[in-house]
Amino acid sequence: MELLTIIKAIILGIVEGLTEFAPVSSTGHMIIVDDMWLKSQEFLGKYTANTFKVVIQLGSILAVVIIFRNRFIDLLGLKRFSRKEMTAVPEGVPQVETEGRLKLAQVIVGLIPAGIFGFLFEDYIDEHLFSTSTVLIGLVVGAVFMICADRFAPKKVKTESVDQITYRQAISVGLIQCISLWPGFSRSGSTISGGVLLGMSHRAAADFTFIMAVPIMAGASLISLIKNWQYFTLDALPFFIFGFISAFLFALISMRFFLKLINRIKLLPFAIYRILLALVVYLIWF
Repeated sequence: MELLTIIKAIILGIVEGLTEFAPVSSTGHMIIVDDMWLKSQEFLGKYTANTFKVVIQLGSILAVVIIFRNRFIDLLGLKRFSRKEMTAVPEGVPQVETEGRLKLAQVIVGLIPAGIFGFLFEDYIDEHLFSTSTVLIGLVVGAVFMICADRFAPKKVKTESVDQITYRQAISVGLIQCISLWPGFSRSGSTISGGVLLGMSHRAAADFTFIMAVPIMAGASLISLIKNWQYFTLDALPFFIFGFISAFLFALISMRFFLKLINRIKLLPFAIYRILLALVVYLIWF
């Protein structure tokens, strides 16, 4: 595989890592960057290129597992940790004392809706929605949803910590997550916005979003691997490896930065960025 091709894989990995956990749509950014400049379909083929955009998320998943490793170990009942040990809180961010504890069942409840819809409509999404035009729609509509979340959220936050999330909130966030199956809408954008509208703090909604992201993204990647194993050739393997590594490293950096800022800056700056991005891409592309 040529050096230029490897550089393209690294660029896509960087785009994925930097945008996966910010509410701006990593899939949308990868589609825009790829369609407008990198053209991976020309040397990988359509289905291998689309599969790459899903599988590369495994690098970002690994970053979440590392940052929230104590939380996942606690959820699985392998070892009990204090809340400070379980929560990836940057230095200087105060801890929230709660009586409850996030349960594995609550995470599963939040995963069920998007898991069902993703399984039923994966082929349709891959075939018809992986395009720049559909991403632009998702960016704008998702931005409006985020602005509404900040504007109409309850004045008094009911759920300061992820350990205070109720089963009703978990299933509601899971249902809202289904709209993120549209490329460009953003998984974190939809779930954080939904959580805020349901009375969660931005940080609690973000934590729950990232914890749910691991099984649902891993599941989507696994299904894609099984269905498209014939496209994984020795020639394409370096493309996947370099993309995975760069996505992991940049997700690790961007996620810590995002968690430190989300309660302070909320969703409006990201919504404005999405609208500006959609406008710029529209003017260039169309």
